[in-house]
Amino acid sequence: MTSTRWLAEYAWLPEQAEPTPDVLIETVNGRITGVTPLAPGGRPDAGVDVLADAVRLPGLTLPGLANAHSHAFHRALRGRTHGGRGDFWSWRDQMYAVTGRLDPDSYLALARAVYAEMALAGITCVGEFHYLHHGPGGTPYDDPNAMSAALVEAAAHAGIRLTLLDACYLTAAVDGQPLAGTQQRFGDGDALRWAERVEAFTPDGVHARVGAAIHSVRAVPAEQLATVAGWADRRDAPLHVHLSEQPAENDACRAVHGRTPTRLLADHGALGRATTAVHATHPTSGDVALLGESRTGVCLCPTTERDLADGIGPARRMADAGIPLSLGSDSHAVIDPFEEARAVELDERLRTRERGHFAPVALLTAASSAGHAALGWTDAGRIAVGDRADLVTVRLDSVRTAGVTPAGVWFAASAADVAQVVVDGRVLVRDGHHLTVDVPQELATAIAEVTTRHE
Repeated sequence: MTSTRWLAEYAWLPEQAEPTPDVLIETVNGRITGVTPLAPGGRPDAGVDVLADAVRLPGLTLPGLANAHSHAFHRALRGRTHGGRGDFWSWRDQMYAVTGRLDPDSYLALARAVYAEMALAGITCVGEFHYLHHGPGGTPYDDPNAMSAALVEAAAHAGIRLTLLDACYLTAAVDGQPLAGTQQRFGDGDALRWAERVEAFTPDGVHARVGAAIHSVRAVPAEQLATVAGWADRRDAPLHVHLSEQPAENDACRAVHGRTPTRLLADHGALGRATTAVHATHPTSGDVALLGESRTGVCLCPTTERDLADGIGPARRMADAGIPLSLGSDSHAVIDPFEEARAVELDERLRTRERGHFAPVALLTAASSAGHAALGWTDAGRIAVGDRADLVTVRLDSVRTAGVTPAGVWFAASAADVAQVVVDGRVLVRDGHHLTVDVPQELATAIAEVTTRHE
């Protein structure tokens, strides 16, 4: 049995609008077994001294943060796609070029470094929206799930949990154009063969589980949407889908199907409490109502939507409709959950020219418990008895956070202020350094493998 007592200078406990000072957190075998706010003077109310062996956590301790939407290989594009004009579609051509250079070994190295970078930022669980399935030309590897296995192994090396959202990707456009070029690596032929391949994959390790993804209404024909949604439903697995990221997607769907992408998904049984729509940047009022009525979640990826000039989604309207909001770093132009969270509020201010749409506790929820729930880990994302012992401690004495009230970290801190990360009771990051991965060096080496030698 492994047990630890942690004494947090401040901890953000469930249902609390602000952090609580002086909290004793007790963990046994990776689970939280006790959460005790201490009376003034540093002693429990009962007067029992249990602090002698407690590990001090100076700063603000948060629950583990969840990155609900990741494409790990996009990290290789950071800082390489900003030299000219363009939009999402021109960026996508550059992204496809990287997909042509990856194999299971190089993807393992890259994803390991990317997931370790996430750990440094306080992310304890990631949802990998995975569609790079096969070899060049679409030829399956000897193990058809070799790329999936590489991602599972990468997360194990980095020390974080993973929900592998295996994406069905069959066509190049809403009108059914066939996959071509590097896109051929994404396809399984049809949804039944996609399901057969995913069904044959069992992740190696308790840190990983498998969910499903409909890449988009561009990539899965309407008559096959129900196959993917049904697979997820039968296994009680999360289902994610890119939705209305671009106005062009909405226009094409209306032209072919006479309805919006959201309505098309609803008509084929793909919305519901287990579904998370990623982006939802350009929904109609009717779309927002459909998502809210079905309790479908939405994963916002503000730094990617900003980087790709996608636009600003109606976050407040969606939250008011009862839509759970989570957060993702998507293309990894930035891996910083604090930046993603505050962007939800700050982008809404830009859109409305008013302040005060999301309180700090709402941003915490989106970054923690809501994200974990969207990925199927309902026992994580809170500092509460019975939940996983994931603890993220943020410095309150850095150049960014000095003088800031603890609740203000969501508007002041960055990933660089994360001092310590505990995942399932194990210290993974200490003093801002990953304990097993040289993150800068491994990122540089892995990215060079798939970029510089081809430039």
